[in-house]
Amino acid sequence: MNIYVRYFDSETLVHTAEEVVAFLANIPEVGMNQALADDIYEYVDGNNTYPKRYKIRTHVYFILIKTEAETLLDFKNKKALKSNLDKRDMNIPMVQQLNVVNPGWYEGSMDFKRVMMVPGTGKFQYFDTHFVVRCKAESGIHCYERMVEYLQSRVDRRSQYPSAKGKNFSFTFLGKCK
Repeated sequence: MNIYVRYFDSETLVHTAEEVVAFLANIPEVGMNQALADDIYEYVDGNNTYPKRYKIRTHVYFILIKTEAETLLDFKNKKALKSNLDKRDMNIPMVQQLNVVNPGWYEGSMDFKRVMMVPGTGKFQYFDTHFVVRCKAESGIHCYERMVEYLQSRVDRRSQYPSAKGKNFSFTFLGKCK
């Protein structure tokens, strides 16, 4: 794991915490001290993969980012991004995957706002509801439409469903129909 370090226009990509401390020690405004060095060692050696921002003074920071990039150019070109997506799926945007016709079994997952009456008060309230279904469908969008159609016939008509293109709906192709 390498570390990208930036303070205004000064930036570098280093391989160890010692190199981070040495780079920052050459910048007088940072004011490198033992407490700051210890915190940098702790961040670099830790499991935290989120960027770390250190405050120098009001509105002035330097940043550390852990990366798999081997060079500064690779980091800037985002060639070392971690991704759980399949390589072939990265070429097709999610919106287009919805419309790819592939008849078979799909598992659809949706988070929607369900309207329900609160016992005792008689008032209606929205509740976040997670709904998962396995169904036969022609495509991802067909799976979404079947889910919404099913829910509309069984829950209050005022319930709110997410967009098929949004983050609250996902689908997985399980296999061909026999």
